Amino acid sequence: MTASPNPYVEPWLRGTHADVPAAARAVLHALELAQDDLARWTEDLTDTEVHAAPLGLTPVAYHLRHIARSTDRILSYAEGRELSPRQRAALQSEAEGREPPAALRAEVETALQDAAMRVRLLAATDLDAARAVGRKRLPTSVGGAMLHVADHTLRHVGQVVTTAKVLRALRG
Repeated sequence: MTASPNPYVEPWLRGTHADVPAAARAVLHALELAQDDLARWTEDLTDTEVHAAPLGLTPVAYHLRHIARSTDRILSYAEGRELSPRQRAALQSEAEGREPPAALRAEVETALQDAAMRVRLLAATDLDAARAVGRKRLPTSVGGAMLHVADHTLRHVGQVVTTAKVLRALRG
């Protein structure tokens, strides 16, 4: 067995983002890992597969829309803003749509690139500053919301990977 000439190295081991404090750097690395895993596991999915619910699993399309849109919402809370009407409408439509896989991947890629820029800006603020989430104004902090972006995104990436594995197995 021959070794790959360029073995995969996870983002946190690439020595990147040294200019960013550790907590924000971890979030940036998580967003990069999400991009890497989503590209790997969705690149060959067909339109039918990306919208399928094999074995009752949630479709990949939903997770891709949710990753993109929830990242935007969570970072809005970290920035101390309420959700806009556009964000609320996007939330209501996450379970709908028949976008082709390329459009879904593009939405996620754009959202994660935007998120990285926003995380860099948040890194320079007081991460302990209080923030409120949602209509109930549940308590968190800038850092708590920022770290939740990483956690929440990777949770849904894991679900995409699992569903993609099932879809590939069902191909035969």
